[in-house]
Amino acid sequence: MEFPIIHTNIWDGMIAVPVIVILTQCFKIFPIPSKYYPTIASVLGFAISIFISHRGHIWAGIFMGGFYSTAAVGTYASLKTTIIAIKKKQAKKRRTAT
Repeated sequence: MEFPIIHTNIWDGMIAVPVIVILTQCFKIFPIPSKYYPTIASVLGFAISIFISHRGHIWAGIFMGGFYSTAAVGTYASLKTTIIAIKKKQAKKRRTAT
């Protein structure tokens, strides 16, 4: 078995990951429990990678789909954690100022 040659480009980090984050956020209009959002991001990542980014190379699509989806989930988690930390810090400042 020969391993596929996988080329990474601007699509990988600058377009695919934010698209997956945005599409996953669009699913929040439906009554879906939040525990399923990482799974939705994974499905979207694999679909984008297999059917758009790496057409004709199923193994490259599967491999890179894993990276797309985990990068999207990690990006969302870090942004959410940062926002929560900033809100807590601001609330603490307001409590000590009054």
